[in-house]
Formats: sequence, C-alpha cells, structure tokens
Amino acid sequence: MIALRLSEIARITGGQIHAADDVGSDPVVDGPVVADSREATDGSLYVARIGEALDGHQFVAAARAQGAVAALTSRPVNDLPCVVVQDVQAAFVSLAHALLERNPKAVVIGVTGSSGKTSTKDLLLSVLQRHGETVANVGSLNSPVGVPLTVCRITPTTAYLVLEMGSRGIGHIDYLTRIAPPQIGVVLNVGTAHMGEFGSRAAVGTAKAELVQALPEAGFAVLNADDPIVWGMASLTRAHVIPVGESARATVRALDITLDPQGRASFTLVTDQGTARVVLGFHGEHHVGNALAVAAVALTVGMPLHDVVTALGDARPLSRWRMEVHERADGVTIVNDAYNANPDSMRAALKALAAMGQGRRTWAVLGEMRELGPVSITEHDALGRLAVRLNVSRLVAVGEGTQPIDSGARHEGASGAQSTWVPDTDAAYELLGHRLAPGDVVLVKSSRDAGLRWLGDRLLDNTRSEVPS
Repeated sequence: MIALRLSEIARITGGQIHAADDVGSDPVVDGPVVADSREATDGSLYVARIGEALDGHQFVAAARAQGAVAALTSRPVNDLPCVVVQDVQAAFVSLAHALLERNPKAVVIGVTGSSGKTSTKDLLLSVLQRHGETVANVGSLNSPVGVPLTVCRITPTTAYLVLEMGSRGIGHIDYLTRIAPPQIGVVLNVGTAHMGEFGSRAAVGTAKAELVQALPEAGFAVLNADDPIVWGMASLTRAHVIPVGESARATVRALDITLDPQGRASFTLVTDQGTARVVLGFHGEHHVGNALAVAAVALTVGMPLHDVVTALGDARPLSRWRMEVHERADGVTIVNDAYNANPDSMRAALKALAAMGQGRRTWAVLGEMRELGPVSITEHDALGRLAVRLNVSRLVAVGEGTQPIDSGARHEGASGAQSTWVPDTDAAYELLGHRLAPGDVVLVKSSRDAGLRWLGDRLLDNTRSEVPS
C-alpha cells in the first residue's frame, strides 16, 4: 500500500489515536491493510471489524504477533497503537478512498455479472499486468470489505485497479462504486443467481446496472450484446458503450468458436483494430465471453491487439475451485468447479464436461445451488434433465436440496444406474471411490456453502498435477 503514518490515518478517518503502552504512538503503516489477523505481516494495519459472530478487537494482539503495527478500532485497545473511530466500516472506506486519490492516474475497472466475475477479473489481471502494474481482488473479495481491502493495496505506480463487484441487493454495487469510482465497467451477464434475494432477473439487472450508471461521460461500458438485459443497460449510462459477444452488433466479436479435446476454446477475435485467432487455456466455451470482455478493456486502455491475443493465450486460472482441472495418477480427471454455482454456471460446466469427455466416461457430481428462492426446485430439476440430454454417463446429486436433480434426470430417461442421489459428501466420496476408473472425467460443482469443493480436493491424491496445456 501507499505508506502512511498513523496520524495521517487518523486525519483521514476522523479518528483519535490511542497509543499502546510499549509502542511509539505514530508508526508508519507500509504493509497490507487486513481484516483478518492471520493475514497481517510486517507493517500492517489491522481493521478490527465487529461481525455477526466475532469481534475483531479480540484479535488485535494476534495481529501484532503477525507484524501489524497499528489497528483501526471502535474502542481503545492496549495491544497496538490504534485509531479509534465511531464506525470502523465507514472509516475503512474513507481510508481506501483517500489512498486511491493519491494515485489519480490509476484506471479503475469494475466487473460484475451473475456468473464469471472472478474468472474475468483474474483474466484481466493476467492480461493488463503486461501493460502496467495491476492490482485486483484476491479470490472473490468483492464485498463491502473485500473491495476496500483491494483498493488499499494500491501503490503510487499502480496503473490498473481491477475490482470484482458483487451484489446481494439493490444499492450494493452503487456503494462499492462510491468507494472506488470506475472509469471502465464490465457487465458480463444477468442470470438467476441470488433469485431468492432479488425475486426476478429484472431486479438482478437493476442491481448490476448500478455499475454502468456510475461511469463518467468519458468512461467505457463493456456490455454483453448477447444478453438482452445487459444490452438494455446501454441506455442507462453516460459512458461510451462497447458491445461484446457473438452477435453482429458486437464491436469486439467472437467467430468460429471451436473446442479442443480438453474443452478449451479457440475463436477468431474481430475488432476495430483487426482480426486474430485466440487460443484460450481455460476449460469451457463460456470463457469466450469473458475473454471478449477482457479484450475490449485491454484494447481500450491502449494494448496492441497482438499483445492482447498473446496474453489471453498465456493466461491460466488464478483462483481456486473455478474449473480447476487436475489429472490423478490413475488417469482420472477431476474438474473442481465448486466455489459457486447458479443455473447459468451449472449449465456451462455441464457443457464443458460433455466437451472434455468425448470418448470417455463422464461423471457430474452436483451439489445444491443456494439462494434461488421459489425457482429452486424447477432449476435443479432442469439440471438433471440437461445432464441426460448432454449424455453425461453418471450423475450424482449430493445433499438434501438436490433430490430434484436426480428426479429430473430420471424423468428425462436416466436409469437408477445412471443417476444417484446421496445424502452428503461422505457418501459421495465413498460411492466414487468404488466406481471411478482410469480415463473417467469427474465434474464437481455446487454453491460454496454446499461444500463440494472439499469433496473435489478429497478426490485428488497426493500426486495431483495440473492438466498440461
């Protein structure tokens, strides 16, 4: 981060310094800002948030032991010099905003969508860092805590700040854009994720549109021209609109999409700056749309087309449990895509499994999609039917909420040998342990809280290796 003395942090946040008994009262904070004491390192500022279950003030001493030199608190503590404020979150946001203002040349790029946010953010990082110093969220830190944590990592020489922006309600993205006002906004898609909270796709679209509404007149809105709700956002922004997709109205367009035996996509990238063939190292055709959005951003900030194409081809997944493909020593391929799930990403993963499993036996091990509200049974049922239509060899539905997946598959014509329901991940592990054979391809997919990502890890042996490109 940009180094600050504690007295500067107090001025920025409107807080009061409370000095620890055995430490100087105005230390220099030049390490990372953290909200988890375990992540503190030398020079860190520890933000002591009070959550639903834990009070961060209890971990100030632990943060000090990890190297933190100061804390941001809502009450005095004696383990570290601290800035005491009335509202830690508001002060945290003020600090992030002030640090961003100290590097006015940094281009802020916001990314949102119902699915693909983290993969696109990671791809943007991989591509843009070849053009200038780039900071992006770690994993899926896209919340009111994750975004300021990411902003606080900015340095005086950061050229691009890539911020994944999540939403669980109207106004959430608007709040994040006020922490770090974007010059470029990317909206990937509007699907049925969090339908239980939003109630309709139209409401999801309203929430995602907050990103493009925050853009300045001189900014750029990168919109998926193949998604009617996203494309409708073109009329809601003052910014220049860059349509991307496969449709004719896209100015950054994909033609002639093909998949290799590992399910990795190639396509012809068509832009105003020329045409080139892109070969992706990501598994699944759905990454083509992500790559188009990244290409649009990179070309907009001045990267030459050749460099963009090279960087897209060299990029690999950075975040865990997102189409993470490993081959076991016995020849079984495990595809662990169980960090998150919604109907759109589930369909994309099943199609990727079908592409990767040509001539091989395929397994779809599916957990519950959370937060779908009244459409949950219908959407889970539809997944089971889709798996049968895609000729997935074996379907294993895991957990109480997935019984409609199994019943949907059986109504579509699957036999009891083809589709199975099990109550939990232990039962799934036991079943797979007895039935997997060399050459099988296994997709593990669920919402994070369903816990199947850990099942995917258990299915790997100690000699796991990334599938070579």
